[in-house]
Amino acid sequence: MAQSLHPAASHDLPAFITAPGETDVLMVVMAVFLLLAIVMFGLLFLRLHTLPERMAHKSKKIQFELVAVLGLIALFTHMHIFWIAGLLLALIDLPDFGGSLGRIATSTETIAGLKPGGAADALRPESTADEATSDEAAGAARETHATAREAAVLSKAPSAPPARKKELRHA
Repeated sequence: MAQSLHPAASHDLPAFITAPGETDVLMVVMAVFLLLAIVMFGLLFLRLHTLPERMAHKSKKIQFELVAVLGLIALFTHMHIFWIAGLLLALIDLPDFGGSLGRIATSTETIAGLKPGGAADALRPESTADEATSDEAAGAARETHATAREAAVLSKAPSAPPARKKELRHA
């Protein structure tokens, strides 16, 4: 049975109009294009959203974790101020106090005669098996120390502070 066009229909139909029962090629192409456009937009959004984190990671900033957390908070709360704060932190170079403090700690351990990096091990008690005995000993030591301190305070007479030389005024 051959299908004929309706007498009122135009005989010159555009190429995107398909016959009944055939695949609509234009709809398939547009569905694939729309799917790719959504994926590309999502990738662009996430790439732009992680910009502060990538900047802080690339320049090896100390505040990298803070920038990453601010980015995640901004992503999940949709509050853009966190993203802006993360971007500003990624751009600012904070000083590294950890390196200087580590060198000070190592020097102090060396002066004290301890192995550098092992001061925490030297301060730990050897055994904690007899906690009750050690608590009693610590209590007795505290009482002895408090008694000695009270005796020292009572035996000392109040004295005047040592006199200091006056500085000359700078003009």
